[in-house]
Amino acid sequence: MGDAYVATIERIKAQDGDKPRLGMAALMWIIHAEKPFEADEFCHALSVELGSGVTEINACNVPSMSTLMSCCQGLITVDKKTSTVRLIHSTLKNYFSDRPNSFSRPHATMAEVCLTYLNYKQVRALSAHSQPHTLDVPFLEYCSLYWGVHAKTDLSDDARSLVLELFRDYDGHISTKRLLENSGYLLESCRMSSTFSGLHCASFFGIFELVDALIEMGCYDINAGDCRGYTPLAWAAHNGHLAVVEMLVGKEVINPDRPDIYGRTPLWHATDRGHESVVVVLLGQEMVIPDKPDKGGQTPLARAAWNGHEGVVNIMIQRGVANPDKPDKSGRTPLWHAASAGHDGMVQILLECENVNPNKRDKNGRTPLTCAARNGHEGVARLLLERVEVYPDLPENYGRTPLSYAAKNGHEGVVKMLLGREGVNPNQPDIRGQTPFMKATRWGHQKVAALLEAHKAVPTVPFELEDTAS
Repeated sequence: MGDAYVATIERIKAQDGDKPRLGMAALMWIIHAEKPFEADEFCHALSVELGSGVTEINACNVPSMSTLMSCCQGLITVDKKTSTVRLIHSTLKNYFSDRPNSFSRPHATMAEVCLTYLNYKQVRALSAHSQPHTLDVPFLEYCSLYWGVHAKTDLSDDARSLVLELFRDYDGHISTKRLLENSGYLLESCRMSSTFSGLHCASFFGIFELVDALIEMGCYDINAGDCRGYTPLAWAAHNGHLAVVEMLVGKEVINPDRPDIYGRTPLWHATDRGHESVVVVLLGQEMVIPDKPDKGGQTPLARAAWNGHEGVVNIMIQRGVANPDKPDKSGRTPLWHAASAGHDGMVQILLECENVNPNKRDKNGRTPLTCAARNGHEGVARLLLERVEVYPDLPENYGRTPLSYAAKNGHEGVVKMLLGREGVNPNQPDIRGQTPFMKATRWGHQKVAALLEAHKAVPTVPFELEDTAS
């Protein structure tokens, strides 16, 4: 296929007028884009002419999809199933991967195109609270989400100038809303204003050179929180941008432990996402309190345990900077969270820690074993049941035992494990009189019911009241 591609590329470059530029630009965008394009946004991407001095979207300059396909000499097509533009064959991407110099600084060019589009008058005129008609600005979403990704890969001088132009009038720019919402940042009660600054944005994307330049300009408060209280350092830590984190914590005026409105510090955000190198840097800061909980009482270590980030938990435990058994406001310990989420390796790590109580209950009386049984995590249940101090039949506040939960949810493997343990009563009722057998039959788990019968569970007519506990 290589010879055929070489010949086709030569035909693209030998076309008349603007067709060679359009053809090669179209191939560049498909190969280096962060996501597949729909036809409309792809055509708008190809309509932007860098350095032309044009400040408005010109509909007459937007090429048709048929024109672009013609310029590419059949190397691109529109997928009928997804309605997205793609290469004619996957081997074409391999062809260009083997020829990295086919395009000159593609990411720098793409960043410049995105920033040019965001600076267009039609885009700037859109309110951050509006819902723009996608037919008018179909390229807006991509530019908002990915200009910084391309700029981080290769920041040209022209892109830097375009960024500064964007940031000079950044208050309420619609791209901010698009960016934050895509990141799971709830904006219902957040009034968009200048609180998400250019420095926040540059830190969000982790563009080292840009963050450094903005700080040197002296126009930004390095410790300022955005509308959710996230500082530039919090964003860099959240997204794992080590170089930016190291730069920011090296500034004399930085507060590396400033919490957001939820009480979550930069360290909390780094542990939440599992960014081990960032965690190490933040733990090295004298002002950082490693065990500082958020407003729900959840510590950085507990958050890492919930998400299964074993490397982060190992770092914090080995350094002795956090309490591995500290409960949150609901009484849930790191082990409780790890067991509930089904992280076998994390449970093993925490069980090896001194002073970790494997039977510690939350405010509902549920132990780590209760959580593992409820969710059917056989590996976690096995690890917990190997500990002699674990009570396998300990009921929670409503009298439901681990066996009761496992039976109700049809977790046959966990039921077998529990029935094999001495001291587990297969007929233990909860406070409403429902036994594990009654729950299994009520919810249609016949194999579990048969297991219980084989272990002398007493068949009883199921209780009629609704049982909604999970």
